[in-house]
Amino acid sequence: MFFSNLTDSMTGGVRLSVDFDSPEDYLIFIFQILFATATVLIAGTVVIGILFTRALRLQNRFIFMLNTSICDTLVGFSVYYLGLLDVYEGYPPRNGTYNVLSSLLGVNILTFLFAQFDRYFAVCHPFIYSRFITRHFVIGINIYCWLYNAAHLLARNVLPLSKAMQLYVFSIVFLQLIVLTKVAMTIKLYVIARVQLQRDPPSAERENKKESLRIIIFVVIVFLLLWCPSFVNIIIRFAGGGAMSFRNEATNLFAIMARLNAVCTPSVYLWGSPALREATMRTVWRRLCPGCRRR
Repeated sequence: MFFSNLTDSMTGGVRLSVDFDSPEDYLIFIFQILFATATVLIAGTVVIGILFTRALRLQNRFIFMLNTSICDTLVGFSVYYLGLLDVYEGYPPRNGTYNVLSSLLGVNILTFLFAQFDRYFAVCHPFIYSRFITRHFVIGINIYCWLYNAAHLLARNVLPLSKAMQLYVFSIVFLQLIVLTKVAMTIKLYVIARVQLQRDPPSAERENKKESLRIIIFVVIVFLLLWCPSFVNIIIRFAGGGAMSFRNEATNLFAIMARLNAVCTPSVYLWGSPALREATMRTVWRRLCPGCRRR
C-alpha cells in the first residue's frame, strides 16, 4: 500500500498508527493531528501568559496552573508521536519511549492533588497558609512532582521486568488512593467554601478565593470524568476479567480520554480566570492578531 511504503521511508521503519483502509482510519489520524495542535496552542498560551505576567507569577495558584500547563504542552507534543505512529507503551512495548511520554500525565495527577491541599489551607486556615505556604515552598512542591515522576520512571526502566511489573501494580494502587483523596477533598472544599465565602465580606481576596476554588473543583471533576473509564479497565485487567485491549496508542480510547485532560484543563483555566484571559490576550494573541489589538 502507498501509505505503508511512505511510512516506512519517512519514519525509518515505524509505521503510521492506521492503515487508511477505512474512513475511520482517516478520522482517527485527522483527530490526532487536531488534538495535538489544539493542546499545544491552548496550553502553550497559558504557559506564556503566566510566565510573562509578574502579577500572576506571584500567586501560588497560578504556579500550579503553570506547572500543569507546561506538562499539558508536552503532552500535546507527545501526541504527534504517540497518536500518529504505531506506538504501544504496554508490555511488551512496540516503538515505545520507555513510558517517558505517557508518564507525563502522572505529573498532572500529583500537581492537582497538591493544588487541592493548597486551596484547602488557603480557605480553611488562612493564617497558617499566609505564614508557611510561601511562593518558594509551592515552587518546590511543583518541582517535587517532576522529580518523583522521573524517579518512578527510572526505577521501572532499570529494574527487571518482574520487579517493574510489581512497581507498576503499586503505582496503580497508589493512583487509586490519590483519586479517592481527590474526590473527598473536592466534596469537602465545596462544602467549606460555600459556607465560608458567604460569611466573608465582599473584597478582592474573597473573589480570588472564589475564582480559584471554582477552577480547581471544575478541573478535578473533568479529570475524574476522563480518567474513570481507564481506571475501571485497569481494575478489570488486574482482577483477571475481560479488559479491553487496543492495537496502539492512537486507537486506545481510554488513553485518548486521559490525554484530553491536556486540552480541557488549560481551557478551564482560561474560562475561570479573567486575569489569565487578559494576560494571554496581551502577551500572545494581540501580538499575533492585529485585529485583536485594535479591538
